[in-house]
Amino acid sequence: MTERGHIKLRIATIQDLPLLLHWDEQPHVIASDPDDEWGWESELKKTPPWREQLIAELDGRPIGFVQIIDPEKEESHYWGDVPPNLRAIDIWIGEQTDLGKGYGTEMMRQAINRCFNDPEVTAVLIDPLATNVDAIRFYERLGFQFVEDRIFDTSLCKVYQLTRKHWLTMC
Repeated sequence: MTERGHIKLRIATIQDLPLLLHWDEQPHVIASDPDDEWGWESELKKTPPWREQLIAELDGRPIGFVQIIDPEKEESHYWGDVPPNLRAIDIWIGEQTDLGKGYGTEMMRQAINRCFNDPEVTAVLIDPLATNVDAIRFYERLGFQFVEDRIFDTSLCKVYQLTRKHWLTMC
């Protein structure tokens, strides 16, 4: 819940395709994730057991996207060789006008709780661009701790982790 309304995460569907394609064209979204080609047309039709693609809605109005994956089982092996019982989150706010209002914080809290609802999950990973200082501060405020610098595709990223134990002490 934010000051301005209630945020709910729902499963993304093929009906969200025009919205996601529009958000993908927004400069702030491109700046935070320049290498990714999401392949929305095909990916929205798939529901593998290792992934959730979610639309965040503020009182029924779509405002953002969240993807939660099991990085050990994800088919492209983007995260490389990782131990079991982890999750990784991608998140963004779709429109520039919705930034800075606390929506991302609530979206992340819900996503993190969703990850830790599985009692086997020990930690959550994120990988902001090393140059995205605002995102890094955001994740650090949520309790994520720096693990390493790493190149994904062609981008230098900072890998952060939030353990279940640390999250529970923050709640």
